Amino acid sequence: MNSKRKDLDTWILLLLGVAMLANALWMFAGPMHWYQEVPAAVPDTGPFNPHFVRDIGCAFFAAGVALVWGARSAAYRFPLVVSATVFLAAHALLHIYDTSVGNLPSDHWWIDFAGVYLPVILLGFVLWRLQPRATHD
Repeated sequence: MNSKRKDLDTWILLLLGVAMLANALWMFAGPMHWYQEVPAAVPDTGPFNPHFVRDIGCAFFAAGVALVWGARSAAYRFPLVVSATVFLAAHALLHIYDTSVGNLPSDHWWIDFAGVYLPVILLGFVLWRLQPRATHD
């Protein structure tokens, strides 16, 4: 394996994983603060529900654990990244749908780019690079 490739993939996974874990911990510890202060215009999605914020935090926590684990373990990297990407891609598709049909204001195309769409793009890039090395059972 090319060491530059390994280093880039590792850093992308570690950065995204730590960001997902930090987001999840914020959601657990201060759901109202997260709802009002995360730079994603979350109030546009509906009224505050602390249980729902923490539920979603569980999904971000699981994705973060998978990505950090994947950054540290080449042997399990591909399936761990796939599992995190499933949640994050489904989340992005929901945002695309809601913005497309007018459930979210059109400025969400830009508001959601860094936190919703970019992680999926980066993970798609990592998966594309990992695919030739994946085993097929």
